[in-house]
Amino acid sequence: MRRKFGALILVVFAVFLLQNHAPVSMAQTPAQYDAEGLYTYAEQAVFYVRAFREDGTVKDVGSGFLVQPDGTAITAYHVVEGAARLGCVRNDGAEAVCRVLVLDEAADTAVLKLPAPGKDNPYPYLSLRTGPVKHGEKVFAIGYPLKETKIITEGIVNAPGVAINGRKRILMSATLVNGMSGGPLIDQDGYAAGLLSGSLRTMNGIHLAVDAETVKRVVSRTGM
Repeated sequence: MRRKFGALILVVFAVFLLQNHAPVSMAQTPAQYDAEGLYTYAEQAVFYVRAFREDGTVKDVGSGFLVQPDGTAITAYHVVEGAARLGCVRNDGAEAVCRVLVLDEAADTAVLKLPAPGKDNPYPYLSLRTGPVKHGEKVFAIGYPLKETKIITEGIVNAPGVAINGRKRILMSATLVNGMSGGPLIDQDGYAAGLLSGSLRTMNGIHLAVDAETVKRVVSRTGM
C-alpha cells in the first residue's frame, strides 16, 4: 500500500512539473509578428520624404522612419543629398519641415529631426536592433512608392554583410521599388534591422540595406 501511494505521489509530482514548465518556456520565447501584425505595429513610425530644390520643385522622394520619441529619424543619404528643403509627410497626411542633423554618404544614412512633439504626445518610433541579422532570417521592408501609399514586402536575409563597392550592406529578397529607400528593414520581433538602401542590378530580386549597427553609429553623432 505504501509503495502504491509513493508511486502515486511521484506521478502527481511529475505532472505538476510538466504543467508548470510549459508556461515558463513559452514566456521566454519572444512574440513574433507576421506581415499584417508588423505593418500595424510599425506604420505610425514610417513617413514619406520629399526633397525640394531651391526653386521649390521636387528633387527626389523616399521614405524615412522615427528612431526616437523626440522626433529623431533616419532616411537614406541619397534621397536628401543636395536638397534645399525637406518635407516629411506622416501617416496621418500631415506634412512638416524636417531638418538634417547628420549626413553620411558611405553609410547612405541621413539623420533628420522632426518638429518637437507635444509634451504628452511622443512620436511612435522603431528601436534599432542590437546584433546582426542571420542568413535565411525572415525580414520585412516598409516604404512609400507613392505619397499616400505605404507598402510592406517580405523576404529573407540572403547575406548579412557583404562589401558592395567597399561598403558593408545586407543583401535581402524583400522587394524594393522607387520611393522605398530610407524606410526600415524590420525583423520579426519588430526591431529595425536596417535602412533600405537600393537594389543590385547584377542580381535580379536581391536588394540592399544598411545594417542597424552602422546606422546607430551615424545617429550617435547627433549627441542624442
